[in-house]
Amino acid sequence: MAKREISEINAGSMADIAFLLLIFFLVTTTMDTDTGLIRRLPPPPEDIPENNDKIKQRNIFEILVNANDQLLVEGEYIQVTELREKAKEFIKSSPSFPNVSDASNAANPNLPEFKAEEIPVFGNILVSKQIVSLQNDNGTSYEMYIKVQNELVAAYNELRNELAQQKFGKSYDELSQQSGSSESIKEKMKAIKKVYPQRISEAEPKKVGGTE
Repeated sequence: MAKREISEINAGSMADIAFLLLIFFLVTTTMDTDTGLIRRLPPPPEDIPENNDKIKQRNIFEILVNANDQLLVEGEYIQVTELREKAKEFIKSSPSFPNVSDASNAANPNLPEFKAEEIPVFGNILVSKQIVSLQNDNGTSYEMYIKVQNELVAAYNELRNELAQQKFGKSYDELSQQSGSSESIKEKMKAIKKVYPQRISEAEPKKVGGTE
C-alpha cells in the first residue's frame, strides 16, 4: 500500500497578509488623546505695590476655596457662578468722571479706595486700588481652581470690554485684534489696562478647611 504524501500549506503570502492587516488596524483605530486644562497659568499681577503691608484691608477682595470646593468671598459663601459679578463690582473704577479732585471713596467702606490718576487718552480719572486675593486649600480640586481663575479673568476682561465699547465704540478684544495696525490703538489698549490692571494675588495653597 502506497504511503500518501501530506500536502504542504503554501505560507509564502502570510507575511504579506499580516502586513496588510497591520496597516488596516493602524488606519482604522482611533487613539484617545489627553486634552489638558483649557486655561493658562495666571500671569504676574499688574501694578501691585511692592510693600503689601501698606495695602488696606478694604482694598483686598478676599477669596477662599476650601477642601470641599466651597467658595468663601468676603466672608460669605457663594456659588462660583456669582463670583464674576461680585468681582466686577469690587474692581470697577470710575472712568466716567474726568478732572476728579476727591479720590477718597469714603462713602462705601465695603468697596476699595479710588486714586486719581492721569492716564493717556482718558485724562484725570479715578482708578480703583483693588487687589484680588485668592487662597486655595490643599484639597481644592483642579476643576474648581480653574473655574475660579476663569471667572476672575473674565471679570477683568468684561470691564475692559465695556469701557472700550463706551469710549471707542469697540470692545477691548476687537481693539487687540487690530493692535498691529495702529499706534493709536495700542495707546488705547494701554490706557484701558491702566484703568483696569489685572491684580490677582494668589497665595500658596494651605489648609483652609471645609465642612464635615
